[in-house]
Amino acid sequence: MSSTANKKPTQTSIAVGSPEENDNSSKGSQANIEVESTPYSEEKKPFWQRFRFRVDTTDHPPQIFNKTLYLSILVFGLFGAARGVDEGTISGNLALPAFTRKFGLSDTTKTEHEIATLKSNIASMVQLGSVAGAIIAMKSVDYFGRLRALQVVCIIWLVGVAIQVSSNSVGQLFAGRFVEGLAIGQTTSIGPVYMSEVAPSPIRGMANCIFAGAVYLGIMMGYFANYGSAIHIPEALADGSINDKQWRVTFCVKFIMAGLIFVTSFFLCVESPRWLLKHDKSQEAIEKLSKLRNLPTDHPYILAEISDINEQVTAEKEAARSSSLLDNFRQIFTVKSIAYRLLIIGGGSQVLGQWSGANAVTIYASELFSLVGVTGIDKLKMSAVLGVVKFSSAYFAAFFLIDILGRKRSLYIGVSGQMLCLLYYAIFLNLVPEAAEGVVVNANARRASTGALAAIFLSGAFWTIGFNSIQYLIGNEIFPLGIRSFAQSVIMVLHFANQYGNSSAMPKLMLAMHSFGAFYFFVGVLCIALVWAFFLPELKGRSLESIEEVFTLPWYNLRRCRKLVPDHSQIHKVKYTNSRGNTGADYIQYDLELNKPIGEFVENTGTSRSKNVGGRSSGEEEEEKKV
Repeated sequence: MSSTANKKPTQTSIAVGSPEENDNSSKGSQANIEVESTPYSEEKKPFWQRFRFRVDTTDHPPQIFNKTLYLSILVFGLFGAARGVDEGTISGNLALPAFTRKFGLSDTTKTEHEIATLKSNIASMVQLGSVAGAIIAMKSVDYFGRLRALQVVCIIWLVGVAIQVSSNSVGQLFAGRFVEGLAIGQTTSIGPVYMSEVAPSPIRGMANCIFAGAVYLGIMMGYFANYGSAIHIPEALADGSINDKQWRVTFCVKFIMAGLIFVTSFFLCVESPRWLLKHDKSQEAIEKLSKLRNLPTDHPYILAEISDINEQVTAEKEAARSSSLLDNFRQIFTVKSIAYRLLIIGGGSQVLGQWSGANAVTIYASELFSLVGVTGIDKLKMSAVLGVVKFSSAYFAAFFLIDILGRKRSLYIGVSGQMLCLLYYAIFLNLVPEAAEGVVVNANARRASTGALAAIFLSGAFWTIGFNSIQYLIGNEIFPLGIRSFAQSVIMVLHFANQYGNSSAMPKLMLAMHSFGAFYFFVGVLCIALVWAFFLPELKGRSLESIEEVFTLPWYNLRRCRKLVPDHSQIHKVKYTNSRGNTGADYIQYDLELNKPIGEFVENTGTSRSKNVGGRSSGEEEEEKKV
């Protein structure tokens, strides 16, 4: 394989220009011929010479980046807000006076450890339900399809929220949060799987980061709902009883988001062509792909992409005639390449990401602010600001980093920055413990306190650039189509199991290790994450079907996959550029070794077009050809 992988084929592209250009060619001029080397020859140049602050769409017609595609991505991307709204809401609820009185969190008869246990159970019950939801998604996402699964989950989500908002006891609150978790656990399989399957390779990272960024849109909305409620709604009624409206009104955000996604999915979304082709719905798959790409069904790009998908589907069906739950489990643990992807890459991203401290910062933000001297309602205000910071940085990473810098560079930046910020915060808690009591003794301590506050904000920003982007994206890129949704569900089980463990352990961890000790632990995890990230493959710009070839490399060579394994997928063999850039002008691409065209297409312009191809006379008309 190495001899093939290292080969650098040279291809000739023969341009078919506009009608005016063809008129000139009929007078005897020859067609424009360009000899191109493989795109991976760019790897020889230093990074700073190769870098362009834009996504490379050279091998793709501009029509594929269209409104239908973006609206589908937007609706499925907003699905990420399900988890975020809950984390933002519960984070603020734990500090709302009416909520703490209602569910016993301010009960003076309880010990410190009893309060910590109750708080962690309330906060983490959604994560426990999400583990079960991710297990359900192993079959439901493939059984219903990506679009129908989204609609079913929205209904479950609404039911769970309704149970919570009507709660009059801790038990009912637990039940509602568990049911909501059943929905949230499935969103993290449905959304990223759909994004990876419908997005063209140049923007696949961006599409998945829209989902990841929506988590922080939800968190921001939850934070502001709590802050606004605390300002405008009193905790007690005139007779001194608890004013339940103060915390119940914050759940309106969940109702609005679930209803919006459910309704718009019927009008704006298109089912995944890859799922349709996997379930032997070939004609429908071609039609849906044509709609998503805004190209006719007989366009070479559509045929090339369908060919890539069908080739993988056929190979997988031959390898496994039947696909049962047991077969899938056996495959992910007995096939060495897939087991490595699951346990080391996918599992590693969840274990390291969830124990890096980011989840603790999100859910227990109000308490962490109090440790650096923020008191009263200002804790909720600072939490709202944190939501804005995370939301902004998440979408900055989505649009300007993940598909431009690449997955690994974004991860390096995020992990390094998060590690330094949490290290500063840990050192501050160690050296200025009196800040937690609201006592800052001198000017230096006050400045250090401001720095610690900034460190919390920046750690959240770096998290969204690093692990938050990777934890959803990577699992949907590395697995073959036959087990993609199943494997992603397994990874999401690990995701929520670790999140549950982290959410449950955080209050007790800060008691047992002291606050600073817990954050030193998170810094240690991030150090390990930097070493782990070094061995990851860079999958930016690759078609999903070509990624399978990457994992034929030994694990220690995966980081060099761009040099060792070029992308041989059909869609990269159809060129749509001219001297003015990627404008959709037609190209016929020839392979010099095979001495035959790889693909050829002439758009219907309503006029006869002439061309000079392979020595034919320039006035000779050719019918549309596709390979």
